[in-house]
Amino acid sequence: MEELEIKLKEQGKIARLTNKTFKFDERIKDGYYSANYFLKSRKIVSERCPGHIVEMQFFQRRDNVMVCGVDEAIAILHTFAIEPETLDIRALNDGDMVMSGEPVLKITGKYENFGFLESIIDGILTRRTAVATNVKEVVDALKGADTFSMADRQDDPYTQTGDGYATYVAGIKKFSTDAQGAWVGVKGMGTMPHALIQICDGDIVKACNIYHETFPNELVTALIDYNNNVVEDTVKVAKALGRSLRGVRVDTSKALIDHYFDDKDTSGFDPHGVCKELIYGLKERLVKEGLEWVKITVSSGFTAKKIKEWTDEGVPVDMYGVGTSLIKNDTVGYTGDLVMLDGKHQAKEGRGDIPSARLSKVPYPIY
Repeated sequence: MEELEIKLKEQGKIARLTNKTFKFDERIKDGYYSANYFLKSRKIVSERCPGHIVEMQFFQRRDNVMVCGVDEAIAILHTFAIEPETLDIRALNDGDMVMSGEPVLKITGKYENFGFLESIIDGILTRRTAVATNVKEVVDALKGADTFSMADRQDDPYTQTGDGYATYVAGIKKFSTDAQGAWVGVKGMGTMPHALIQICDGDIVKACNIYHETFPNELVTALIDYNNNVVEDTVKVAKALGRSLRGVRVDTSKALIDHYFDDKDTSGFDPHGVCKELIYGLKERLVKEGLEWVKITVSSGFTAKKIKEWTDEGVPVDMYGVGTSLIKNDTVGYTGDLVMLDGKHQAKEGRGDIPSARLSKVPYPIY
């Protein structure tokens, strides 16, 4: 964490990171992750028409996107390209905002030295940019409220580290797993799952007590929806643990209606899941019982849109846990095109070199 913070620029952008930061599979150099036709093209060019200098340009087609994956792509090139010191690399910074069609990375050099890495770079830029953009939208919606990433449970575990890096770049710096924070030096956080309460036969107070006995130097955040009675169980736990309880996390399934509403008229709103009315009711009861110091965390299905609605209204939430919406991607996709050949414009119809004064030359090495 400290080392990364030192690298922050004045505008909040992260300075160039290197292959000392990113951890790569050595099989990349053998083409294991490259589309096969790129490997065939490398062989053909190497044997039949070597030495041509090409420019490869990367862009995507969505407005207001936060770029991420650029430094990782550069590190890939510096690690696995042939004669990487001969490549002319010009790039934006992770954390920059771009519009549709704006180049984020240009590589100039012999095709046979780096062309086989095209699809890998496309994939890195696409995944990291999608996550960073999603996270930025959540951060904007939070309006300063606290949050943490629960995206570890929504995808292949091997994506956690890269997703966590992109999440950090875009402004969320608390994670569920060590893997998510590995590249930025942040350890995972959290207290209990529903499983611990189940093992305690549904006794939330017992679960909190044995947690605190096991980790006496940590305050407890109780997962409070196990019995679908959030308000009553919160009061019960707060009175039993006192100030050893930091707060509660409400994670009610969208398929359920909390027992708080058993004797209430719900005709004017949807009472399912983690709804605003439940949180208002919880806060009201905490204040009435003199327990207003108990922090309220919410999770389960929170998106940037829902968070904005809640923060605009001032729903009394201290922290949001966000998962699926951070890593979905239905809009960002990068393309790598060859647009120059031996100093002349040469590209497929509809494509061409896009001038950009924002790209900066990347030195080799950068560490």
